[in-house]
Amino acid sequence: MLNQPNLASRIWSFYRDGFRNMTWGRPLVWLIVLKLFVLFAILRVFFFKPAMAGMTDEQKSEAVGERLAGSTSEQDNTLTIN
Repeated sequence: MLNQPNLASRIWSFYRDGFRNMTWGRPLVWLIVLKLFVLFAILRVFFFKPAMAGMTDEQKSEAVGERLAGSTSEQDNTLTIN
């Protein structure tokens, strides 16, 4: 165990060599990158807008407090046995 590379280096070289030896390796990597870009960049911009945009810090903390207090008061935590 004297000259073994660390775990992250071994994992990286495993995947790098695996994709390099595949026939469809390079297009597959680009497809994965494109998919991640679509998921994290485009979908977030158009579908997951921040719910508290334009609020001050005080308004945000008040809104979170109201939502937390409302969620606990709406739940019935009692157990009824018939």
